[in-house]
Amino acid sequence: MARAIWTGVITFGLVSVPVALFTATEDHTVHFHQLQRDTADRVRNRRVNERTGDEVSSRDIVKGYELDEGDYVVVEPDELDSIAPGRSRTVDITDFVDLADIEPVYFDRTYYVAPRGEEYGKVYELLRAALADTGKAGIATVVMRNKQYLTALRAEADHLVMQTLHWADEVRDPARELPGLPAERAGRGKELDMAVRLIDAMSGPWEPERYHDTYRDRVRELVRDKAAGREIATAQEPPRATDVVDLMALLEGSLDQAGGTGGKDRAGKRGEDEGRAKEPGGGTGRSGGRRKGRSPGRERGERRRGEREGAETKDDLRRLTKAELYRRATERDISGRSQMTREELIDALTGPERHRRGRGRGRAKSAA
Repeated sequence: MARAIWTGVITFGLVSVPVALFTATEDHTVHFHQLQRDTADRVRNRRVNERTGDEVSSRDIVKGYELDEGDYVVVEPDELDSIAPGRSRTVDITDFVDLADIEPVYFDRTYYVAPRGEEYGKVYELLRAALADTGKAGIATVVMRNKQYLTALRAEADHLVMQTLHWADEVRDPARELPGLPAERAGRGKELDMAVRLIDAMSGPWEPERYHDTYRDRVRELVRDKAAGREIATAQEPPRATDVVDLMALLEGSLDQAGGTGGKDRAGKRGEDEGRAKEPGGGTGRSGGRRKGRSPGRERGERRRGEREGAETKDDLRRLTKAELYRRATERDISGRSQMTREELIDALTGPERHRRGRGRGRAKSAA
């Protein structure tokens, strides 16, 4: 079981509930030691005097704030301690705001919030349910590890989450920071319509387990290969920038590809899930409802297989996403599919020529 990193009390109005905070994420980065080349000798970082090169003891180190080059205001550690806010035991909610109004750029770290005992569960659940019903987030400040944080308390399905926020003066203004932003917004036209259809064709539910850190896997594979004396495979070059002249043709090709392979093949997930993404119908039968322990992606695969094995009705097809409908239309070589709406795809798949099939998923043919 995880260990609480902070304990205290959440208050809102005259109501209070003792809680504990737990880290919501963990780091799986591959870490290396620094060694001197051609040896197994570790390299250590030491504090040295820049002018003399002599090592300096930690008790002889003070902090200096640079006013001008080489001109410092020296601050002793005990002087900073005297003005530190101290570790607070209270999260005092001062405001409730619409959660949707907090721009994602303000979110920093995430912590799970739990009641500090079963006897506090009723008040905890009351706060969670109220936040969920109103779509609000409670704004408060809290001191942890000698630092003050702005936080947002929000509700999940069965627990509370606290997210630390960046202060307003820490968030940069993109209008001032980003060079080369287009001065004009994109107007309606074939290119925008095609881009919107491409996004629609590649859209699906958020399933975080589909995505995987492939770079971390390659780092571990590199270490294993070097330890075994195997040859190291190099990464592919990144794609070239899109030429505006080719934009329409590339959008059309991308839309046809999205219909032929679906967005899942680009998700970065490997192994069994990737195999299921490349083989529709990788399930074991029709799925009439959510089964315990099954991922949504697997359920859709089972549903697609069952539907292909029997008669296809419009009700069956309406359970599929537009990307899945487009994929089916591509397999059956239905002309004009890239111009069809979702309902038109359903009509085409249940029309007189519904049993005419293409030569498989690998076929990539431009729609009329």
